[in-house]
Amino acid sequence: MNVENSFLVGLSQQLATNRAMEVIANNLANLSTPAFKRESVHFEQYIVPVDSTEAEAGDKVNISFVYDKGVERDLSEGSIEHTGSEFDLAIGGSGYFVVQTPNGERYTRNGHFQLDTQGRVVTDDGFQVQSDAGAITLQPQDGSLRVANDGTLSTDLQRLGKIRIVTFADERGLKKAGASLYDANGQPPQALAQANVRQGMIEKSNVQPVIEIARMIDVMRAYQASADLTKSGEDLLKQAIEKLGSTPTA
Repeated sequence: MNVENSFLVGLSQQLATNRAMEVIANNLANLSTPAFKRESVHFEQYIVPVDSTEAEAGDKVNISFVYDKGVERDLSEGSIEHTGSEFDLAIGGSGYFVVQTPNGERYTRNGHFQLDTQGRVVTDDGFQVQSDAGAITLQPQDGSLRVANDGTLSTDLQRLGKIRIVTFADERGLKKAGASLYDANGQPPQALAQANVRQGMIEKSNVQPVIEIARMIDVMRAYQASADLTKSGEDLLKQAIEKLGSTPTA
């Protein structure tokens, strides 16, 4: 493999490790974000045949590059933490809450909700949480909100319907939309037949810091190995230039 190819191989490896480090850092930054799902980068080997040098046997040699296939989301459920707040809701098993945003419906498992100034149940960013009758609105005289395990909403004075819990044929196909929200990405939401809603609880992030730190160490070692490969190529190129410069002309 010539020096130029070694530079390209080293560059592809360094770009891959940089990408992996970004994802790990994002996982750790969201360690305390309710219902956050950890992510990992999926890499594959990409083989390119190139012309061999005089020192190599055969007409072609295979050069191995790193190909970024994209980010994979870990959909495993985070642990459930008891908070005691009447507006904190956790979904046991599959499903997503439906919220209304200026860009249309979005979906989340982050059930840390609150009341806005108009008595509507909203996310931390002010997006309205949806029931089968639209926005969930409480009047001052209604009293406390009660949420049954099947998602039925009620107060001391009235029944407010059911909170909307939906699922998707391909959860991995959901696209992140910021603020713990997901875009359906063209998929039709499907009503969940049997919801399992837990009031006064919140789903925690499924990120495990010990695992992420171990992954970070592995990535750092891989980066150092690729950096050493690039350095070796630079040294060889420098030596070749020095020898060429010291060769006497005829």
